[in-house]
Amino acid sequence: MQRKQRVNNNFSGINKIKTAFIEKGILGSATFICSPNCDARANEADISLLVIHNISLPPGKFGGDYVQQLFTNCLNPEDHPYFQEIYQLEVSAHLFIRRNGDIIQFVPFYQRAWHAGQSHFRGKERCNDFSIGIELEGSDDQAFTPEQYEQLTSITISLMRHYPRITADKICGHQHIAYQRKTDPGPEFDWSKYFNALKENLKN
Repeated sequence: MQRKQRVNNNFSGINKIKTAFIEKGILGSATFICSPNCDARANEADISLLVIHNISLPPGKFGGDYVQQLFTNCLNPEDHPYFQEIYQLEVSAHLFIRRNGDIIQFVPFYQRAWHAGQSHFRGKERCNDFSIGIELEGSDDQAFTPEQYEQLTSITISLMRHYPRITADKICGHQHIAYQRKTDPGPEFDWSKYFNALKENLKN
């Protein structure tokens, strides 16, 4: 699996990033807002994949509560023409990282969020069954913020420690598990900086 690497000089990959604890499937540094778009996993021990996405509503616009409304089935189709296409979708992710680094959790990790759709990873279908999904507030054509990278690195380390079957080679983008229909997190996501930051911080 080839990941396009793009340099983002605004993200330093700082060492000694503070990690958050996970208790009862909830990330301690997140605000929890319950999404109905989830169900039970067959086995929590199957969690072995981290999938990174991007999302913005309306497309390319940041801020506001539209992503939260989508994930909680409260999106008003009259608020924007694009919403008329998506307001009836039942989708969610475990975590959403805003541009300023704030984190919202919609689904406990021990439950299955509906983020990947039709997907496969190394011959295994239905990636929702065994994955955790993280949405970054962003788009394919705009750089992500340093705050998002630092939060993503922190969260990833916490998840890898809590779910040891998630290893560095089992972290991917939505584009890698649904490559014929999805492009996120896209070419602006700096895989090299992200993995280098993970490597440095996992040594600490």
